[in-house]
Amino acid sequence: MKPKRLVTNAMLIAMYVVLSLVATINLGTMKFTLDSLPIIVGAALFGPIDGMLIGLLGSFTNQLITWGLGPTTVLWIIPAAVRGLLIGLYAKHHNFDMSLKQTQFITVSSALVVTALNTAILYADAWIMGYHYAAVLMDVVLRIIAGVIVAVVFATILPHILKPLKKIVGK
Repeated sequence: MKPKRLVTNAMLIAMYVVLSLVATINLGTMKFTLDSLPIIVGAALFGPIDGMLIGLLGSFTNQLITWGLGPTTVLWIIPAAVRGLLIGLYAKHHNFDMSLKQTQFITVSSALVVTALNTAILYADAWIMGYHYAAVLMDVVLRIIAGVIVAVVFATILPHILKPLKKIVGK
């Protein structure tokens, strides 16, 4: 991996952690956060491995800072890694030159997958940790709405972010 790419990935991981700590609004079961933007940017710039690593390492670091290391930590880092993998694969398939509609499609699609994974992990976490979370399935609709809203915002601004970044990283 070239030094510029490695440094860019490290900065995106750090941005993920900072955004997850300071740019998150929790409204009950709906969570609006900007933390996945660095994953999306990294995956769209460099592909599936980089996107997956940014999501994996960023989410793991956030989990350690926020909750510490626990029996379900590994579960909670999976959705961010999957988001990076999916967007990276799609971007690579389109030779890293996606139209606005393609960007919106993959961003919203990955948000739906991540929402489903997060909901399943929340259920598994409740079961493993021994607490009752009966509202998990009732909250799915609200979680999907929040995920889609954030994804549409990201998909709309992503082309404007990627254009100058591609020049900077030499793509």
